[in-house]
Amino acid sequence: MRSLHQTYEEFIAPHRFETPTSQLRLMEAICERNNIKRAIKRVIKNKGAPGVDGMTVRKIKRYLDRHWTKIEKALMDGTYTPLPVRRKEIPKPGGVRLLGIPSVLDRVIQQAVAQKFNRIWDHTFSEYSFGFRPKRSAHDAMRKHREYVQSGLRYVVDIDLSKFFDRVNHDRLLARLATRVKDKRVLKLIRSFLNSGVMIGGLEQPTKEGTPQGGPLSPILSNIVLDELDKELEKRGLCFVRYA
Repeated sequence: MRSLHQTYEEFIAPHRFETPTSQLRLMEAICERNNIKRAIKRVIKNKGAPGVDGMTVRKIKRYLDRHWTKIEKALMDGTYTPLPVRRKEIPKPGGVRLLGIPSVLDRVIQQAVAQKFNRIWDHTFSEYSFGFRPKRSAHDAMRKHREYVQSGLRYVVDIDLSKFFDRVNHDRLLARLATRVKDKRVLKLIRSFLNSGVMIGGLEQPTKEGTPQGGPLSPILSNIVLDELDKELEKRGLCFVRYA
């Protein structure tokens, strides 16, 4: 039988909103034990291929048991340095989708950050945004579309943001983050992930724009960027559904 504390930590705590005061010490919240445990569990569940260091998800628990104290100190000090992502091409109609696969350790850190960012940001997003959001799915987006049709709307404009993940402006994204994220260590960590580079054919190439598809942090970052678009569409009184 679950204790009241277990129920709170598993079902209630993940959905609290972060307050301005707690955001000043956001890095401490990111590194908090239960948040890291949830991140490890999610990364292991998602499986996925190794990054450039070759570490598999099966080894991450033991690795963190041995090295977490050092990793946590680097995060707190603002000296944590992510590894470059590994380039992977996925076939798609008309071409390929370029993925950037972070190391398993970096995926855990990104997931821990994403969990906190979801608390800070998700409740501020448009009700018409359905992509990469907790407890929202393609079926929810389809239901909203059906409501529009049943209301008498007949014309549809289909918009695809070409190479969106590859073209995100880093400075604009970080400026947007800074409106709600007050812990400068976290902003520095995000920039280090964005600038971590990509390994192609054994050579590291810099990343001056974009947020790599393939990391746990990219979905929430994309929604933070595209929230400006959603709010503008709402302001103009347009009916829309955004889904990734």
